[in-house]
Amino acid sequence: MGRGFKDLIVWQKAMDLVEETYRVIKCMPKEEQYGLSSQMRRAAVSIPSNIAEGHLRNSSKEYVNFLSIANGSNAELYTQYQICIRLGYMSEEQAKKALGLQEEVGKMLNALISKLTSNI
Repeated sequence: MGRGFKDLIVWQKAMDLVEETYRVIKCMPKEEQYGLSSQMRRAAVSIPSNIAEGHLRNSSKEYVNFLSIANGSNAELYTQYQICIRLGYMSEEQAKKALGLQEEVGKMLNALISKLTSNI
């Protein structure tokens, strides 16, 4: 766990996903400000937050636990984007960049979890 979490590409990509999520949410209807959009912001912010917190824990086992939480938040965010598309709050084209980042972050989290669990 030598490097700082800010050097991790997965953390950087997760931060990009937060920014993109906040950008896309601005286009959602005002009635969703405290509903779905609020849940999306929390899920998006949870991803890099858990990567960072886990990275600074004392053991690989704890780190994997936080990465798993981040992965769960990533899946939650994907689901929320799909709900938005189904409800017509945004088009697939509007969500394309965020969903691409979400998929990339998910793959990176899975790879990091696999690497760490093989060393436990």
